[in-house]
Amino acid sequence: MSQAHRPEPTAFTAPVWTDAARETSFQHWLASLAAPHGLLPQTVRSASADASFRRYFRIDSAHGSRIIMDAPPDKEDCRPFAKVARLMAQAKIHAPEVLAWDEANGFMLLTDLGAQTMMQVLDREHPQANQGLYLQAVDALIAWQTASQPGVLPPYDEALLRRELELFPDWYLAKHRGVGVEGEVRATLDKTFKLIIEHNLAWPSVYVHRDFMPRNLMVENGQLGVLDFQDAVYGPITYDIASLMRDAFLSWDEDFCLDITIRYWDKARQAGLPVGNDFGEFYRGVEWMGLQRHLKVAGIFARLTLRDGKPQYLADTPRFIHYIRATCARYRELKPLLRLVDKVEGIVVPDVFGFGPA
Repeated sequence: MSQAHRPEPTAFTAPVWTDAARETSFQHWLASLAAPHGLLPQTVRSASADASFRRYFRIDSAHGSRIIMDAPPDKEDCRPFAKVARLMAQAKIHAPEVLAWDEANGFMLLTDLGAQTMMQVLDREHPQANQGLYLQAVDALIAWQTASQPGVLPPYDEALLRRELELFPDWYLAKHRGVGVEGEVRATLDKTFKLIIEHNLAWPSVYVHRDFMPRNLMVENGQLGVLDFQDAVYGPITYDIASLMRDAFLSWDEDFCLDITIRYWDKARQAGLPVGNDFGEFYRGVEWMGLQRHLKVAGIFARLTLRDGKPQYLADTPRFIHYIRATCARYRELKPLLRLVDKVEGIVVPDVFGFGPA
């Protein structure tokens, strides 16, 4: 999971290179593009980094600013990004256009969607004030989903769902919390993961962005743009709306989540998307999909801290634990996972009825 295009540094910051040969390759590539694209090489500055090995630079040109992606090919594969960028363009979604690409070295010149994310402009104190922005996001999501075709993107199948779920015991429980994932713990996880996968795969498949949330949506001159789409797959229609409304870095109250989700569901039905005719059933699907995502992301954030030296992500762990516990508390089949999480987190739930342990 990567969060591209974070806020640009306030100071003019030249890129720092630790590999002299790669820096030389970059300078040669940039020089070759200067004339055909009207670039001003002396204006290259750091724009952002993300949770992967990719970096982003901003550069001025005769046609406005541009973005350069630096993605070392031994660590990052740019082909999915280029492919999904084409799909986004075909769906008439405002997304970066690939202007030039040095595939061998992992350098890419892109159009610039601006430096302001949707996350930065949201009014966190007044949820309804953000309805217009969220409905723009809903419209972009529906355009993306209605463009779906099978066999174009990798399938979000049982194997991938299971691999993602296993990040929770492997990284969050075992490595971060020091919990032995065996015996009753393993049995609880196996049974619950099976249920989660079955529930989620019961929904029809469409194009899935996988990180469709305000940090990856840009706002410029009233237009909403979409970033960080390189991990797109073909999977459950419940996924991206769950990602949007159960954000990795931002929480809204249930009323606002319901309001936007209902509006999405209604627009999706009108667009002929397979969301069903029972909103209650669809919302349950969104909750179960959100649970899978939050278990996965808890594992990813632990991995970013322990393996990649990026501890800032774990600051949002309480949000994920809250999401996980709230969903598990609603469904009887998920109570064993709720008890496991409560034990790991040291959460004591009072026995208000005085009936003793269950």
